Amino acid sequence: MRVAAIYDIHGNLPALEAVLQDIRACGADLIVCGGDVLPGPMPGESLKCLLALDTPTQFISGNGEAAVLAQLAGVESSTLPEQAQEVVRWTAQQLSAEHQRVIGSWPATFRTKISGFGEVLFCHATPRNDSEIFTRLTEAERLLPVFEGVNAPVVVCGHTHMQFDRMVGKTRVVNAGSVGMPFGESGADWLLLGPQVELRHATYDLSKAAERIRETKYPQAEEFIARNLLQPPSEEEMLKIFMRAELKA
Repeated sequence: MRVAAIYDIHGNLPALEAVLQDIRACGADLIVCGGDVLPGPMPGESLKCLLALDTPTQFISGNGEAAVLAQLAGVESSTLPEQAQEVVRWTAQQLSAEHQRVIGSWPATFRTKISGFGEVLFCHATPRNDSEIFTRLTEAERLLPVFEGVNAPVVVCGHTHMQFDRMVGKTRVVNAGSVGMPFGESGADWLLLGPQVELRHATYDLSKAAERIRETKYPQAEEFIARNLLQPPSEEEMLKIFMRAELKA
């Protein structure tokens, strides 16, 4: 079985469409959508696209979904800055009651057996919560307690929008990267598993994507286009930022 892992779409439908085209060409047997489909500029459209897929798809929840569901329940996150809270409010307003029901049913983790690996655990950030930060540079000794007891030789995560493939003790930890908001190179990152680990990168027409996002009423459309489509932050820049927030949920 070959499994495609797509994480951190953040409502970027053009990026999602490009990745799904690649996935179809690869002939994946299962798609795991690893959280943070939203918030973002085209949340309803992205959900509609994912829910209509012919390929079997398993969803897990990320901190983005948690924030939007909390907003729909009338609870604003005290941990998000106002800039982020603005897009959470807007995204919540775009979702139907059916969207809310579907998102609320997504589990925190998912396990499946994949050829060449055995059982693989999929989580959003870490196996124990959806918001912890770690990178390819985080010391393995600090991560050992996080991955103790997972009972899987491979763990797939996302959340930090940067791909990597590393060992933590005896556990192979692979970050699928971000479809909609990758750090480093413009485009869309995803992961193909079975029988090997393949860190994939898809390209798409960024100018046309920018036009489509401008046609939405997303409150931070121009910033999203500039910062996430045309000129994403460098990996070096984000590693420095994340270093200060490592393992602080």
